Amino acid sequence: MHGSRMPTHDQVTLPPAAVELPRLSHDRTRGKRMIADECPIALVYDGSTLAVVMATPADLTDLAIGFSLTEGIVQGIDDIGELNIIPRSNGIELRMWLRPDRGGLLRERQRRLVGPTGCGLCGIESLDDAARISPAVSRGILLRPGQIGRAIDALVASQHLNHETHATHAAGFYLPDGGPMISREDVGRHNALDKLAGVLARESIRGSSGAVVLTSRVSVEMVQKTAAIGAPILIAISAPTALAVRTAERCGITLVGIARGREFEIFSHPAGIALY
Repeated sequence: MHGSRMPTHDQVTLPPAAVELPRLSHDRTRGKRMIADECPIALVYDGSTLAVVMATPADLTDLAIGFSLTEGIVQGIDDIGELNIIPRSNGIELRMWLRPDRGGLLRERQRRLVGPTGCGLCGIESLDDAARISPAVSRGILLRPGQIGRAIDALVASQHLNHETHATHAAGFYLPDGGPMISREDVGRHNALDKLAGVLARESIRGSSGAVVLTSRVSVEMVQKTAAIGAPILIAISAPTALAVRTAERCGITLVGIARGREFEIFSHPAGIALY
């Protein structure tokens, strides 16, 4: 993914990512707690709504760019000519205007995706769409076992919204050369990964230079999105599905799950993790 500076208009007032609400404890003691918020986010291309997701109203430029890339709507950030973030009374619109050639391709294959719970596959038109072939990734890094634990620790430490609310997922990008963890949070695990894809594209960070790290289980679409990012290693705190493992095997991703410190399980392409 290649970055650029597209025209954007996102200096708008958006709902907060978390709000303080009253609550009762088990013994009926009154108090307050910070609660993660979510709202409908419409992804609009050339004037037509293509998808609606429920998402945390933060890092929405990254969500717009990342969703466009991981869903194959654009091939690169330069395909998006303009992006506007428009708050409405019932949600938020991410309005994107595509370059003329990319807009024509989109109209040829236009489909409607409605993901009220962030499931990632609701509303697609065919079985072929669900089982789309992910691109093969290039293997540019090798991780040592100790780096798996450090990647998880770095992601957990970066979860500022989750520390406050205990209600959000995170997707991070671990650089084995010691660079800082890049992460994004959202109530939806797919949205968090799309936001990560967006910030990597904006910062011109190659997916092949690091590993994607997730706080969630690994379903097939998480592997597909990781392949779109170009990351050769995917690490998750939880377990994968069988289809996710088969998909990772096909596209060359080393899939690591159930990662707890130095203990983890490798489900595909073990050559991506050193023995010691």
